[in-house]
Amino acid sequence: MNTGSSRTEGVPDEAAVASDETRPDGAQGEQGLGSKAPAFIKRRRALHLSWQVGVFVVGLAVVVAGIVMLPLPGPGWVVIFGGMAIWATEFVWAQLVLRWTKRKVTEAAQRALDPKVRRRNITLTVIGLVIVGVLAGIYLWKFGVVMPWKIKDQ
Repeated sequence: MNTGSSRTEGVPDEAAVASDETRPDGAQGEQGLGSKAPAFIKRRRALHLSWQVGVFVVGLAVVVAGIVMLPLPGPGWVVIFGGMAIWATEFVWAQLVLRWTKRKVTEAAQRALDPKVRRRNITLTVIGLVIVGVLAGIYLWKFGVVMPWKIKDQ
C-alpha cells in the first residue's frame, strides 16, 4: 500500500507540481500545468487514458449544455466556463485558455473600476437613455399608443 511517503525515481512529487503558495514578495505563484488526476490513476497508462476520456466527455457535455443555454434561458457562459474548468483538471490547453480568460476578465474589471472610465460609462448611459426617451416620446406623440390586438382592419 502506497501512503505517499515513499518517493519513486522519475515521478514528480505532488507538492512540487502544485505550487499554490504565496511568495515572499506577496505575489501568488502560478499553479503547475498538467493532470490533476490522483496518483494511482496516473501510474497506470490505460487507467489514465480512460480517466482523460471520461473527463473530456463530461467537460464536453457541460460545454455543449452551455452553448445550448446561450440562446435559451440559463447561465450559458458560466456553464461553458465550468466545462472548461472540468477540462482544465486534465488538459494543459484548457488550463492555458482558463488562465488567459481569467487574466482578461481581471484586466477588464480593473479598467471598469477606474474612476474616469466609470464616469464616462455613466455619462454615455445617461446620454443613451435620454436619446431613447426622446425617440419614444416622439413616437408616442406622432402615433399614440395602439395595442396590436386593437388595430382595425382598413
